[in-house]
Amino acid sequence: MDLGLKGKTVLITGGSKGIGLAAAQSFAAEGCTVHIAARNADALERAREGILASHAVEVHCHAVDLRDGEQLRALAKRCEGVDILINNAGDIPGGSIETLNDDAWRHAWELKVFGYVNLTREIFAQMKARQSGTIVNVMGMASQNPSFEYVCGATANAGLAAFTQGMGRGSTKFGVRVMGVHPPATLTDRIIKLMKDVARVRYGDETRTEDVIRDGLFPQPISAKQVGDAIVFLASPKAAELSGIVVNLGP
Repeated sequence: MDLGLKGKTVLITGGSKGIGLAAAQSFAAEGCTVHIAARNADALERAREGILASHAVEVHCHAVDLRDGEQLRALAKRCEGVDILINNAGDIPGGSIETLNDDAWRHAWELKVFGYVNLTREIFAQMKARQSGTIVNVMGMASQNPSFEYVCGATANAGLAAFTQGMGRGSTKFGVRVMGVHPPATLTDRIIKLMKDVARVRYGDETRTEDVIRDGLFPQPISAKQVGDAIVFLASPKAAELSGIVVNLGP
């Protein structure tokens, strides 16, 4: 299906692997110019090569730490004029309030919460000025099904969902749409690590990831491509009437 995105430009944070890379591949398949941002320059270059192996599009890499305000603002400046922003970068660890201290909690939120808010602030201003643009925030189903073992991530996702809904309900008057997706557990390196973290907390054994799924602490994982395709659809003209919504991709 042609989603009407050919020629558009997209910036994807956390774009070197997992859901971010899957979304980058899907946007490239639609003929978009792709900007991917992450901390690891080598991983970004490998991602770029993988995209170019399948799609004849422009791919630009940006090695940045979005916890650093100066680097974040510089990224927004370098990508000025993007049609679509996908906020996806995050590495919130598993663990309970007893096992995650204040430093760990704040470090996680500097990327997954404030990184989303601050980059949205910069890019939204650009989009508002030209009266067009789309922002899609990637959160997670933990906001809908919070657990003791992933309370930091669940709380972050719930806050970002409210941020997304609030932004999207007012942004349309400026020609900008803001939406979000809640992926369930997705087959990425990060989710496998999270399942190990939860297994360590619950069972004292990180190898018991199958038990984490069996006992309902994580749903059966889906593929990153499924999530990437959902993100691309929401960002496309096919979803032009949608804003201020968060789509649950799992139960």
